[in-house]
Amino acid sequence: MPEQVPLATAAVNPQKARKGLNRVWHAAGYSLAGLRAGWRETAFRQEAVAAMLLIPAAFWVGRSWVEMAVLAGSIMLVLMVELLNTGIEAAIDRIGPEWHELSKRAKDMGSAAVLLSLLLCAGTWTLAIFYRLTS
Repeated sequence: MPEQVPLATAAVNPQKARKGLNRVWHAAGYSLAGLRAGWRETAFRQEAVAAMLLIPAAFWVGRSWVEMAVLAGSIMLVLMVELLNTGIEAAIDRIGPEWHELSKRAKDMGSAAVLLSLLLCAGTWTLAIFYRLTS
């Protein structure tokens, strides 16, 4: 039996009522809008430009498809975490501009997630380049 969407939900979010390729098409549009919104953030732009340089470099540094995938994946992970962090910050800012301990904690944790993804990426690339140059 197909899933029934309550009328109140359908009126608020038309995406819930869409099915099949129509839903996929609209979801892709929302994803592109998210990428455009991310591009307006300085940190995301810097990381995206670095990705444009590093992803092709992964084909030289990596010696197998697995190594190339890990190198490129570590870069993509940074971009994904940065977008999620930006989303957290936008949601917190929508609530209100006043200082609140829980808002600070949420923003700090999002920032920490970006830092950890950057450290993972830097460590992965450092080890891969070291291995490439010494073997």
